[in-house]
Amino acid sequence: MDQKNPFETPTTFRLHRAEYLVGFVASIVLIVLHFGEIRWIPFILLFLYIDLIGYIPGAIAFRRSKDGRISKAYYVLYNTMHSLITQAAVVGLWMLLIGPEWALLAIPFHVFGDRGLFGNFLKPFGLPFEPMPNPIYEQLMRAMRAGSQSQARVPAPTSPAAMPETAKLGANR
Repeated sequence: MDQKNPFETPTTFRLHRAEYLVGFVASIVLIVLHFGEIRWIPFILLFLYIDLIGYIPGAIAFRRSKDGRISKAYYVLYNTMHSLITQAAVVGLWMLLIGPEWALLAIPFHVFGDRGLFGNFLKPFGLPFEPMPNPIYEQLMRAMRAGSQSQARVPAPTSPAAMPETAKLGANR
């Protein structure tokens, strides 16, 4: 995975998740250490609002859709609410307006848990809202496994015309 090929193999995906598990565990340790200092109503609300705004509307729309297609607005809501940038802004505003408090641990607990435990990262427009196996990804993984087993070096294509068909699908997005 690099800036020219932003996809993950199963191994890099597990490693990526493991990094978020470290943050998730750190948030649990802080929650346990400061258990008596946490205001639990704000903690619960801070934990829930991310999915109430960012996930549940899209999940409902996806389940109601006959063909699995839903508005990209649901993807934007999900990605916005599950963004560490957005949540850092929420934490910053909370600290500015209300003050720092341990209830804010609900936010890293939620986001790091989603990514580390469940493997839920930001949602690309080109895939279904809910995770489903993608035949093109499966084909690419088979080709990569075959290529790594043969130790063959394949020169990088220099133009879309030189790309394999599966690579062309994502080249224009």
